[in-house]
Amino acid sequence: MLYPLKFNPILKDKIWGGQKLKTLLNKESDLPNVGESWEISDVEGDTSIVSNGSLKGKSLKELLETYKADLIGEKNYKVFGNKFPLLIKFIDAKEDLSIQLHPNDELAAKRHNSFGKTEMWYVMQSDEDSNLIVGFNQDMDAKKYLHHLENKTLPEILNFDKVKAGDTYFIEVGRVHAIGAGVMLAEIQQTSDITYRVYDWDRVDDQGNERELHNDIAIDAFDFNMPDNFRVNYTKEENKSNQMVSCPYFTTSYLQVSKTLKKENKQDSFIIYMCVEGNAEITVNGKFESIKKGETVLLPAAIKDYEITSKKATLLEVYV
Repeated sequence: MLYPLKFNPILKDKIWGGQKLKTLLNKESDLPNVGESWEISDVEGDTSIVSNGSLKGKSLKELLETYKADLIGEKNYKVFGNKFPLLIKFIDAKEDLSIQLHPNDELAAKRHNSFGKTEMWYVMQSDEDSNLIVGFNQDMDAKKYLHHLENKTLPEILNFDKVKAGDTYFIEVGRVHAIGAGVMLAEIQQTSDITYRVYDWDRVDDQGNERELHNDIAIDAFDFNMPDNFRVNYTKEENKSNQMVSCPYFTTSYLQVSKTLKKENKQDSFIIYMCVEGNAEITVNGKFESIKKGETVLLPAAIKDYEITSKKATLLEVYV
């Protein structure tokens, strides 16, 4: 019998990472600079392992092979088979991430045998005057972009947005972007680890080495004609799923819970809950699983009726 599943976080040491995932989200790690916590992952070499209940110790891959559509839904299983379609993360940027972008499905499949990497960000916490970099601050084309890249003046043409908790961004493939220093956020994305790094602030690691850049292949991945539609406006009505982003790859809603909600899964999909504030209980067939800030729960598609109870919790609700 399937039940609400939790997984061991896969923690990643990053040159730009910090301590917030440990101090604010209670992630246990000896890594010096924890930049990412992969909450649910089917990326090759980084497959999530169940941490609760009778399936504890099983990998997400094993669950897919065993439960198939009962885990992810009939329509998803027809499309993805034994591949889980989403990668779910918490990210802490103590320093600026590299300026980067991601290829679309077609390019990623051709070059890397991978999905593309459409993603969204929900800002959980930000230090004063912290920024996200998304898109350009002026009309752009390949010639102008390459001129600034070659002259190391790329930051002059980038769009810097000051952010606060609750700000949400939708990052389509082909759009240049970076998480700025001081920002901790939740990230929902296609299952892909393909990133084209185009500028890394001229920084070096402990051995004096610069990180690899991908400018030779990145130029083909740019879409220079994208509108500035990356900021997400959404309502925050309590005890109701408020849709934030809906795209072919995922739908995410904002859910603030202050009582017991009876929920029904009509999506023919798994549902993921990321707790970004407070704590809650998810009850299925009289048995409950707790979820607190910084935790993630996967509800298999076979679970159709459940309850969420909290005095005060904010959840991101995600399905495909």
